[in-house]
Amino acid sequence: MLKLYNSLSKKKEVFKPLHAKRVTIYNCGPTVYNYAHIGNFRSYVLEDILRRYLEYTDYQVKEIMNITDVGHMTSDADSGEDKMEKAAKKEGKTPKEIAEVYEKAFFTDIDKINIKRADKYPRATEHIKEMIELVKKLLEKGLAYQVAGNVYYDVTKFKQYGKLSGNTLEQLKAGARLEINKEKKNPFDFALWISDPKHIMGWKSPWSEHGYPGWHLECSVMSIKYLGETIDIHAGGEDNKFPHHESEIAQSEAATGKQFVRFWIHIKHLLVDSQKMSKSKGNFYTLRDLEKQGLEPLALRLLFIQSHYQSQLNFTIESMKACQTALTNIRRFIQKLLQIPNDLPEDDEIKSTIQATENIFRESMDNNLDTVRGFSAIQNLIAKTEEIIGKKNVYVSNVYKAILGFDKVLGLKIDEIKAKFPAEIIKSKEERELARKNKEWEKADKIRNKIQTAGYDIEDLPFGAVILNKKF
Repeated sequence: MLKLYNSLSKKKEVFKPLHAKRVTIYNCGPTVYNYAHIGNFRSYVLEDILRRYLEYTDYQVKEIMNITDVGHMTSDADSGEDKMEKAAKKEGKTPKEIAEVYEKAFFTDIDKINIKRADKYPRATEHIKEMIELVKKLLEKGLAYQVAGNVYYDVTKFKQYGKLSGNTLEQLKAGARLEINKEKKNPFDFALWISDPKHIMGWKSPWSEHGYPGWHLECSVMSIKYLGETIDIHAGGEDNKFPHHESEIAQSEAATGKQFVRFWIHIKHLLVDSQKMSKSKGNFYTLRDLEKQGLEPLALRLLFIQSHYQSQLNFTIESMKACQTALTNIRRFIQKLLQIPNDLPEDDEIKSTIQATENIFRESMDNNLDTVRGFSAIQNLIAKTEEIIGKKNVYVSNVYKAILGFDKVLGLKIDEIKAKFPAEIIKSKEERELARKNKEWEKADKIRNKIQTAGYDIEDLPFGAVILNKKF
């Protein structure tokens, strides 16, 4: 029985979707003004694992992730400069051109790190009409007010404001987080529509000839349009909890009169070398930066798997290198299993270890997606199997099938590992086995060296030798 930590209730709760075995999920997606960084991918990978585990347990999942291409300010609130506009000026391109470049890069990256595609990736600029309609509805209900072409949400009209983040009206103080804006009735009111004739992007609305939506508005509109007025899960980084997610709740629930989200999932910040990631500190990484150092996106995925999403994770290049080595070792183990004959006797110890691993994996994932314990159980299965096949001939296809099953959740592309080698390497292996049979040890050693020079290893097992890639 799956239990998830719900940021709204501040406790673990048994997860039950609104509609039987169908689950609706909305995930905060990228603002496409630059490449996504590894901190973003910690959230995206966890959201992917959540979806995969729901599907693993026979739920049908409908997932939406937005693409922000207007309205996200540099302050993450209402002040500063629109990130899209700033990037467009810097690179000498239009906002649309900027969005196209970095949206394409985003999809390339999620494919590399093996994140399943959402059902839809709606763009903010394609939903201006719906956003205007939502603003009109909030104005009609007296929950928003207009000042000189700008429209603000009056948070004092939503009595439950702060129920997600804990930043209640009583606790908020003028200027505590947001810059003072004399147009606002309250400093913590947030913009629904911004009038700015100088902004590169702009749309005509009932309030101005040239304006654009506030950042928080798009997620409410897209979630309601594609998933319904009440959804099962909304996930994102913990930095989005306030003001972004809090504002989503206020405008959505005020507009519909219904609960917006049943389960809120927030992923902890990623530190880099024990510090906040920053280009000025030289510790800012994208997937491209890691690849230049010979480190795979899948190794980063493994790093995330080995840390619980609610725990602080400190990224270092050394930890990435360790995960790259671990990933290579897993692949070599799978490659080994694929070369062991299927007509060998089953082993009771392996069978019992598989069953225990399946139990632990399911229990761990049911316990708020505890990938750390779940992956540790898989490592124990691998170690136990290695120990047994090093001593005797046993059937191991059941181990392979079990790990394939776990990988439907973990997403390390185990199913893509093959035990196919060049003909000359296979021939050399056979020549070496013949030399060993004839006790021509020196000749066998020379052949082994030849195989290793070509980029492969040979490992002798009770049934015979297997070929393994040195690197993948």
